[in-house]
Amino acid sequence: MLCYDAADPFAVRIAFGDVGDGNGVVDLEEGGIAWLLSRELLQAGLERPAGDGDVRLWPAHAATDVLFLHLRAPSGEALFELSRATVAAFLRQTEALVPSGAESELLDLDDELLVLLSNGGADPSGR
Repeated sequence: MLCYDAADPFAVRIAFGDVGDGNGVVDLEEGGIAWLLSRELLQAGLERPAGDGDVRLWPAHAATDVLFLHLRAPSGEALFELSRATVAAFLRQTEALVPSGAESELLDLDDELLVLLSNGGADPSGR
């Protein structure tokens, strides 16, 4: 399941297993797992090999609808075959919500930086 939230405009969540309620809501307590991918990486992987390390994407060499997604974690690795057409259609929907290049406009970077510098909002003195 692919999920996009304009509140996190650079990321796409890809969830596997029993993860949703059928309405696009991801509930990982049901035994599924989810990975966050950059929307830009997903877009690049439609046309050419993209990614390094734990997440890599590439289209099949033959003129098919296959997009390969390789995920690696300390507990193992997996290779998935996705529909290129489905992923491309999903990315078009995300573009309708937040056009590429406009992601930063949705983020209040000053507030995000303040939260990071204040230890995630916790009192840095430990009180």
